[in-house]
Amino acid sequence: MIKKFTVKQFAPFVILIAIAIGAMFVPTAADFVDKNGAYNQADISFIMLATALVFLMTPGLAFFYGGMVHRKNVISTMIKSVVAAGVVGVLWVTVGFSLAFGDSIGGFIGNPGTFLFFKNVNSGAPWSLAPTIPLSLFAIFQMMFAIITPGLVVGAVAERIKFTSYILFTVLFSLFIYAPLAHWSWHPNGFLMKMGVLDFAGGTVVHISAGCAALAGALVLKRRKVHMENKEIPPANVPYVLIGTGLLWFGWFGFNAGSALAANPLAVSAFATTNTAAAAGGLSWMFFDVMRGKKPSVLGFCIGAVIGLVAITPGAGFVAIPQSIFIGVLAAIISNVAVYYKQKSRLDDTLDVFPCHGIGGIVGMLLTGVFATKLMNAAGNDGLFYGNADFFFTQLKALLIVVAFSFSGSWLIFKFINYILPLRVTEAEEELGLDASQHDENYTQGTLLLQNNGVIKETLVVQ
Repeated sequence: MIKKFTVKQFAPFVILIAIAIGAMFVPTAADFVDKNGAYNQADISFIMLATALVFLMTPGLAFFYGGMVHRKNVISTMIKSVVAAGVVGVLWVTVGFSLAFGDSIGGFIGNPGTFLFFKNVNSGAPWSLAPTIPLSLFAIFQMMFAIITPGLVVGAVAERIKFTSYILFTVLFSLFIYAPLAHWSWHPNGFLMKMGVLDFAGGTVVHISAGCAALAGALVLKRRKVHMENKEIPPANVPYVLIGTGLLWFGWFGFNAGSALAANPLAVSAFATTNTAAAAGGLSWMFFDVMRGKKPSVLGFCIGAVIGLVAITPGAGFVAIPQSIFIGVLAAIISNVAVYYKQKSRLDDTLDVFPCHGIGGIVGMLLTGVFATKLMNAAGNDGLFYGNADFFFTQLKALLIVVAFSFSGSWLIFKFINYILPLRVTEAEEELGLDASQHDENYTQGTLLLQNNGVIKETLVVQ
């Protein structure tokens, strides 16, 4: 029997081949031309290390999420986080970096032709805010942020979204949500940066955007069957969550300290505030649970630590170390309460991405407006705590803009995908688990799951 192939089976491979062929004809430029002798070898070494650390956060996120879902969905959840390294890794080189950091078009988006296929990256002048490292290194460092952001959304739509639909979401989100936000916030001509908005390492660009996209995805995909039946799903592997937390915490030092874009005292300050907020957030969540009559848990400490990391991200290079304790503690408490009320609602955000990343980023963005001080970073601003109410309201205004744009844009993307592709797996596939139905793989290794002519069968494996 001749197997019929559909357009959606051909399309991803054909697009990749087209990109590969196009890349052959991009003019070659000399590597890392230092025309003015401005490059600093220590800064280059530090940012290369920071880039590798940020990349490590992606498999860390896979372990963090994979350990919390049902064991029949572990592999499907983990691959959705990791596959962004492939999708965004190619997309960023092709056009993503141009859209985010190319010549500004009205302060809203970069000219896609500026660095198309990384044209002019190797031999171009250094980035204006990172004058001591090659532009190509800055571009690769920023790529790691672009990779992990759509991966954060996975936790909200886990256990019910089709893999192919998620791949398309990653592409569209990166082009139409992430790239504009990065341009607004981090390009010198971006309209949020020109407003005076401060986002040191991605509180708005990464966490608020991902959190709002997660909320939109959960609403469009609707509830899982187990959620409607109020079934409690035990985590597949708590040690995975602990490993993931450790990798995220470790990688976050590159995320925040590396955003100083040089090996300097500001990077040291961002490193210290990052660790302090994470420690405070983990303890805050755990002790708050104990106060409410629960027992201290590994999951509680891990989730709280990650929320502390999320909350300190926008202000890591603008706030002092003592205030980072308050930021971590308050963010964890607010997210804990948000998770409690979300669980009583009809919203099926599988792994609480919006209450944790979305709200954690929102709290961090606002508290940056409260605790930022020029004593820590002369390029920053003084916040409300130091008598500057105007800067706090600037942060608040930017927050409202980013939330509205991220949520509405992501909602439209999910709706569009659902119109051209089935966004959600079938009820039978959901019942069997996405490891088997989407990938023909099985985390538990207890059964061999086969698919013949679209009919899924389960066969006992003799161990």
